[in-house]
Amino acid sequence: MNPELTPYMVSPIKAKRKKLWVVLPAFNEEENLGKLIEATIDSMTQHQVNYEIVVVDDGSQDKTQLVARTFFPQFPVTVLVHEKNQGLGATMRDGFKYVSQKGKVGDVVIAMDADNTHNPSLIHTMLTCIDEGNDVVIASRYQNGAVVKGVPGFRQWLSLMASYLFRVCFPVRGVKDYTCGYRAYRMELIQKAFSLYGENFINQNGFECMVDILIKLRKIEAIFREVPLVLRYDLKEGVSKMRVVKTISRSLMLIAKHRWVWQ
Repeated sequence: MNPELTPYMVSPIKAKRKKLWVVLPAFNEEENLGKLIEATIDSMTQHQVNYEIVVVDDGSQDKTQLVARTFFPQFPVTVLVHEKNQGLGATMRDGFKYVSQKGKVGDVVIAMDADNTHNPSLIHTMLTCIDEGNDVVIASRYQNGAVVKGVPGFRQWLSLMASYLFRVCFPVRGVKDYTCGYRAYRMELIQKAFSLYGENFINQNGFECMVDILIKLRKIEAIFREVPLVLRYDLKEGVSKMRVVKTISRSLMLIAKHRWVWQ
């Protein structure tokens, strides 16, 4: 485990059927994280899902870590801490590494943004899609029935253009939304990816890591599926963590890096 990553408060959970691991990469989300965890707990309780929430605090300077800790020990919440901010890629990698080491065959991993823009009620639909045989289920902004509220028009246009570009350069059957962080993964697939790629499974620092994950999972013949996402950006408190120009430039570099080996 990363020496800068410190685990706290792992709660014991009684085994039922498969287990759901909810990974929440968080950076300065004290205003949003508590609402998301509460909604996730409510949804899991309603559907009687055996779950554990894993918050990875990426060096937050606010009370993000404290908010997450308030749910323990009443609820199965684990908090991992980066002492310094390392970026979304390292945060996703460490969260996924933790659950892949703890998880078992039949488990499912859900990744969500910690800013309360993703509705946990969609998890049940995503789990059903995994049960149907899919390896990765993406909550997509580009499927019929999807709704995006509160995102500026220019940002929506950039995301749409990026989607077209990635579809041309890296066509993945069943995928239109390459950058959304709300996804479900079969545990065996994540474990296989770490076995194959090691630390390089997720080695991009910024938001472009979401594209890199898809590219690498496509190479090991994962089966992908999308479900329509209702993105409520209007519910988010605080400023966006994404730096648009930097993300675009890094994404273009990622395309150049992978394009020549794409099959």
